Amino acid sequence: MSAADAKSPVQSVLFVCGYNVIRSPMAEGLARHYFGKSAYIQSAGVRKGEPDGFMSTVMDEIGIDAGRHKPRTLDELEEWEGLNFDLIITLTPEAHHAALELTRTIAADVEYWPTPDPSLEQGSREQRLDAYRDVRDGLSQRIRKVLKARLGP
Repeated sequence: MSAADAKSPVQSVLFVCGYNVIRSPMAEGLARHYFGKSAYIQSAGVRKGEPDGFMSTVMDEIGIDAGRHKPRTLDELEEWEGLNFDLIITLTPEAHHAALELTRTIAADVEYWPTPDPSLEQGSREQRLDAYRDVRDGLSQRIRKVLKARLGP
């Protein structure tokens, strides 16, 4: 049993990355797809970015519509609905630092899942999409394993 398996069950999950345009919306879409009836799931970024077409494309490939995702910041999410999450999963070092700062005022577990930035990939369109697919598939595998163990009965 891993450390994540031994932790208390969660009912709400927040995924955080730098801009809320690739990694955290992918994670949100995947987690909602697998566990949307079992938990409240959102995503946010430390800063606000512009939508990423490659992210939408690779999510569409597996039947998850991410094309309507609107990037938002932690501050915007807090203003709109508050930050009442049991588990915050961070995908970048900057996001992890921001989440740890949040734990000064909210009671949430924070987990760091280092996730590469596929937008840094150079090459053909297909090579770039492959980098996005790798991130999507890695997140999918981890989300299914960790959240299955963390969501209550």
